[in-house]
Amino acid sequence: MRIRSLIASIVLLFAGPALAGQSIHEEMFAPIGGIPQWITIKGDDKANPVILFLHGGPGNALSPFADAMFAGWEKDFTLAQWDQRGAGRTYTKNGPSVEPTMTLERMTDDGIEVAQFLKEHLGKDRIILEGGSWGSVLGIRMAHARPDLFTAYVGTAQVVNWHANLAAGYARVLELARAAKDQAAVDALTAIGPPPWDKVAIWPKYRKWQRFYQAKIATAPAASQTLSPAYASPEEQAQGEAADDFSFLHFWGPTLSGPFTEVDLPALGTDFRIPIYIVQGEEDLTTTPDLAKAYFDSLKAPRKKFILVPGTGHEPSVALLASMHALLLDEVRPQAEPR
Repeated sequence: MRIRSLIASIVLLFAGPALAGQSIHEEMFAPIGGIPQWITIKGDDKANPVILFLHGGPGNALSPFADAMFAGWEKDFTLAQWDQRGAGRTYTKNGPSVEPTMTLERMTDDGIEVAQFLKEHLGKDRIILEGGSWGSVLGIRMAHARPDLFTAYVGTAQVVNWHANLAAGYARVLELARAAKDQAAVDALTAIGPPPWDKVAIWPKYRKWQRFYQAKIATAPAASQTLSPAYASPEEQAQGEAADDFSFLHFWGPTLSGPFTEVDLPALGTDFRIPIYIVQGEEDLTTTPDLAKAYFDSLKAPRKKFILVPGTGHEPSVALLASMHALLLDEVRPQAEPR
């Protein structure tokens, strides 16, 4: 037994460094939270730090667009995309049967399981956590619950509190409409009144004007939304839309009282044991930068930095992704232990 153990140790000793320079391209359903969930892992060098991306929505899987959005990042990082419970190919595989389990707690635990899976599967001590919009909710919850798994948290379109975010967005859209002397928008917005709202049917009435003014004030070019060939078929796109609708209806609910409306990140506590970075669009009308900055200022962390990107709204822009990439290279990557 001692000889076998010694041989195994020697094999591992020489096998470890051989990973350097080896690329990785894996796609799989991994057992997460009791169901198969879709994960992709791509990178030019297995020795690089790993980033786990938490997509928004809920239900807007990022994996179909990741190759275009993060082109070139594979040189310095291994990129892991995860289709969350109720999203993307995870929804296609499991269907609506997962609805009773789609809670903030369960999906936070799913994210932690994905992080543990990546850590073990790729032989890393820690991984980098990135969350955008809805993904920023999961990211903060995961960073708070299991800091031992993560090198740092990087948030974009940072949610703070659902009710506060919605109220701030409504007020800003109405302010823009009044400044533009847009009576049609002002009348429509004042007719529905400020949130909170009790009917999901109000949401599209507000969203129409929010999107209109977001397009007017967000001047930075949007990031590429080109679908990867594997996701470009009509069937794949239809399945993605079905997942998006399913998640929206569950997390918002017919009376706007679903799990998303329970989000209140400050209530989790403001002390963090890992670095916290937020890269925020200056013109974001969904997760307004003033709320994100106030939340950031309240946090205590070993390191923290807030970057405001001009001309960028809620959706990722070329400028925002460039700022995030530079931050990851200059400040986060040096903290990640090479393996």
